[in-house]
Amino acid sequence: MNYRNRMVSLVLLDSVIVMAAIVVASWVVYPVMGVWSNTTVLVSAIALLIFHHLYAVGFKLYHKVWSYASVNELKAIVYSVTLAVVSTGLIQFIINDFSVYRRALVVTWLLHVTFLGGSRFAWRMFRDRYINKGKDLKRTLIVGAGDAGAMIARQLTNGTSESDLHPVAFVDDDAFKQRMQIFDIPVLGTTQHIGAVVENKQIEHIIIAIPSLRNGQLTDIIARCNETEAKLQILPKIEDIATGKVSVKALRNVDVEDVLGREPVQLDIDAISKYVENNTVMVTGAGGSIGSEICRQLMQFKPSRILLVGHGEFSIYSIDMELRQVFADQETEIIPIIGDVQDRERIFDIVNQYNPCIIYHAAAHKHVPLMEHNPHEAIKNNVMGTRNVAEAADTFGTETFVLVSTDKAVNPANVMGATKRLAEMVVQDLAAKSSTKFVAVRFGNVLGSRGSVIPLFKKQIAKGGPVTVTHPDMTRYFMTIPEASRLVIQAGTLAKGGEIFVLDMGEPVKIVDLAKNLIKLSGYTTDDIPIEFAGIRPGEKMYEELLGDDEVLPGEVYSKIYVGRTKKVDAQSVFDLIEVHDDLTNETLKERLMSIVYHESDVTSNIS
Repeated sequence: MNYRNRMVSLVLLDSVIVMAAIVVASWVVYPVMGVWSNTTVLVSAIALLIFHHLYAVGFKLYHKVWSYASVNELKAIVYSVTLAVVSTGLIQFIINDFSVYRRALVVTWLLHVTFLGGSRFAWRMFRDRYINKGKDLKRTLIVGAGDAGAMIARQLTNGTSESDLHPVAFVDDDAFKQRMQIFDIPVLGTTQHIGAVVENKQIEHIIIAIPSLRNGQLTDIIARCNETEAKLQILPKIEDIATGKVSVKALRNVDVEDVLGREPVQLDIDAISKYVENNTVMVTGAGGSIGSEICRQLMQFKPSRILLVGHGEFSIYSIDMELRQVFADQETEIIPIIGDVQDRERIFDIVNQYNPCIIYHAAAHKHVPLMEHNPHEAIKNNVMGTRNVAEAADTFGTETFVLVSTDKAVNPANVMGATKRLAEMVVQDLAAKSSTKFVAVRFGNVLGSRGSVIPLFKKQIAKGGPVTVTHPDMTRYFMTIPEASRLVIQAGTLAKGGEIFVLDMGEPVKIVDLAKNLIKLSGYTTDDIPIEFAGIRPGEKMYEELLGDDEVLPGEVYSKIYVGRTKKVDAQSVFDLIEVHDDLTNETLKERLMSIVYHESDVTSNIS
């Protein structure tokens, strides 16, 4: 029904209600019509009709969406009816020798409110009971009977939601809410009872509606939900939801990040602001997974200029456009720069021209199997590229240089890890003789990066499987891209020069468990999407190594950040390898790489 037809229908309906209310009231109170004459009834009815429409317009009764009616809509009805009846009483007082038929007006008020409210809610009740009942709705369990859960339940039960979900039960850990009902939906237990409730109530869908959950708690609840066959969705975290805007449309599928169980990083905002605000910062590899996220995080601290350096045209264009859109109101000058870290002259020109205060060097080749087949390229990008950027920082007086490294530089078993260790040695050598504060930050795998297993698993699942895992016992340490980027920025504020910061990666995760979780979260089982084991690839380790007590300085220097014990490095051997690497075969180059890394353990740093 369009707006005009809807307005005409409501005006006609209300006119009938007004006439019916006053006629019925007059008959109930004065059945003989002796005291209340026909003229008085007629004048009162006309007056009430006019006043009703005036106040209905004033309180916007004809503009409300009654499918969402609540206490506020009921108040509007009561106010408009009360004022209309009082105004009608004044008319009676004037035309009836200062006499008002109070009992008739009270009954009129009662009938008016009842008829008017009933007409507004009758269609909704009919639709919910008969029309929506015939839909093929999925029986839904809501985890969390708080404000968010109640709002989701209300939207799903008021008949206006386009969702095919029908809430039949809550679970909540609040003892006070047990055996209570919200919108006629019972609270049937705590989160410990999720499995039993799903089975007893034939639940097909679960919604986790507790935005304030801590990661550890969320992990436990997701694990219980995953033990059932029900599909699982979740509301975004509280910091991602505008107050009062919890909505069915905000529901999202559970991501692998949700089951990591890692608490969010709390940054030292003041320290980072002093370090970044109103300064020029430069990020190499700015179009990559880590580099682009470092740029996003840095923009929040309002640098005067940010240099987006990378050799990939489209990736630099993408992050440039994103930052300009998201931070449109910010005065930071965003400068996209196409440049390869292997091009020494180009890198020196960039640093000389813009004189950055801080450089985050994230450009690197990181794919382990690919680098096994291309060791010369790994040397060029990871070692020579780092040397170019680091020496440019030293030459032009950059205040701080932060190398984004990897835990694969620890006792490396592959070309990628070995070249990243050599990059660390280059930086440590410069730190010993430069006024620039050179530091490196190590961390493990990040979820969602271009070379990580998650995008690969998602593609395999989308194609119907199988999902390929190298080995059933292979484990890795994971953190999210935003967390890794924040910790890199935070480590930069702690730099004194020469440190290798090591990020706490939490507990190790079996890759096969990660695959199973992703299959389950995608709505399938391992029967639908099988897992196949393809064997360990060249250069891969079965397990990543942890920090040992004798290998790091005691205690955290900041939450989740440790400083590794380092010794004097033999950087000359690195420079010698750079000079001759073009003349070496792949196998000879690999041997030379490993010999430098492992030569005399009292000279090089073996930090897990």
